[in-house]
Amino acid sequence: MTKTVLIVDDDPVQRRLHGDMITKIGYRSIAVDGGKAAFKILDGGSDGDIDLMLLDLQMPEIDGLGVLAKIKPQRPNLPVIVVTAHAGIEHVVKAMRAGAVDFVVKPVSLERLQVSVENALQLKSLVGEVTRLQRRATGQIDPGDIVGKSQALTKLLAMSERAAQSNIPVLIEGESGVGKELIARYILSHSERAQAPFVAVNCATIPDNLVESILFGHEKGSFTGAIGKHIGKFQEADGGTLFLDEIAELKLDMQVKLLRALQEGEIDPVGGRQTVKVNVRMISATNRDLTKLIASSHFREDLYYRINMFPLQVPPLRDRKDDIPELVDYFMQRFGATEGRKIKGVTADALARLADYHWPGNIRQLENAVFRAVVLSDADVLSSVDFPQVAQWMGIELQEGPPPTASPRPTSETDHPATAVAPAGPVAMLDNHGHVRPLEQIEGDVIRYALEHYEGQMSKVARHLGIGRSTLYRKVRELGLEPEEAEA
Repeated sequence: MTKTVLIVDDDPVQRRLHGDMITKIGYRSIAVDGGKAAFKILDGGSDGDIDLMLLDLQMPEIDGLGVLAKIKPQRPNLPVIVVTAHAGIEHVVKAMRAGAVDFVVKPVSLERLQVSVENALQLKSLVGEVTRLQRRATGQIDPGDIVGKSQALTKLLAMSERAAQSNIPVLIEGESGVGKELIARYILSHSERAQAPFVAVNCATIPDNLVESILFGHEKGSFTGAIGKHIGKFQEADGGTLFLDEIAELKLDMQVKLLRALQEGEIDPVGGRQTVKVNVRMISATNRDLTKLIASSHFREDLYYRINMFPLQVPPLRDRKDDIPELVDYFMQRFGATEGRKIKGVTADALARLADYHWPGNIRQLENAVFRAVVLSDADVLSSVDFPQVAQWMGIELQEGPPPTASPRPTSETDHPATAVAPAGPVAMLDNHGHVRPLEQIEGDVIRYALEHYEGQMSKVARHLGIGRSTLYRKVRELGLEPEEAEA
């Protein structure tokens, strides 16, 4: 999704000039004539969220410093770049103390404005990622961490908020990668235990012989290797929330002990002589059908009813595809900040392809795909070519349509180049055993063919393959090709 810059300036000429610059840089601009109009948009107008503000200092009624003084307490993470005709140091100091992230002097050049805008947006993403990690360390989340506005997600969040109003045990069900732990943290953040400990345990990663010790703790010398007393996860979460992920992976003997801990509110540390009282809010999660495990005697029915008092079903990504553009934008900002990449957006074709895929790995798989695209892309806008794995998963061939028929190449560019047909069969899709060849091999063949077809003219090759020239040069070097470029 394209970033939006709010231009606040009482001079219509400056609004138009700066708006044109923002558009040339690759962002969307909204221009208003003063502070009151800016407040209206920031307070929830119809123009959507604002990613950055370009603010004039000298304005009637409310000047730039007055605007900063009002919006910074409400939106501390909104980057503001101050624009003024006065370059005195006192103006710089006042603007920076008021919360501006940068300062440019009229008339500002396109290059200077671009650097300032891109640095400010990258700083915003980086600060947001640091804040998110700090919240995660304490179990907290922000409403902005739950990305999407689909009907399925909205319904889930509404039910989660209702669950948060009591201490009723919650069972979160859903496929792997849908964000079950995020929903658990959402419940915590809306509950009376929001400031209390949040302890997450993945039951699938604990060795069977250590489950009891990790959950309930142990005394010194209670078993070989117990060189000291250990407080278990139940005691760590005392007064707060205990989140048991993949609870279906617990063995039956541990299920019995877990049931007692939940029923009685007390635990027995390994090797301990006395029980320990605990007060925890229990949230469980699983990607398996517990009713089928009960039928096959792999999960206790009494434990199931104990943990399943308030069930929540997290929808898979294929059932909330309307959220994919927002998710892509969210991950693109995160990874662009952490990887030092200034990614402006993603093309409509790329978003359409991502929306067409069924995502069996759900949000985690989409997150990984965006991460890879951000790292490998040579452009500042992600396109379909930056998601080759998605094309491979979908079985999309790089050369679409029926095999072209043999036809002589036109002798010149003017000899109907748009309708000319390339020689037949330039790329083989199957290997000698009848299997689809790896995408990397097919891509190499396509590049070799395009280089030959356009006689090494790299601009044409890049344009017709739909990739940047820097990307093409890199791929050519990786293939060990040294084309003789014949640029006109």
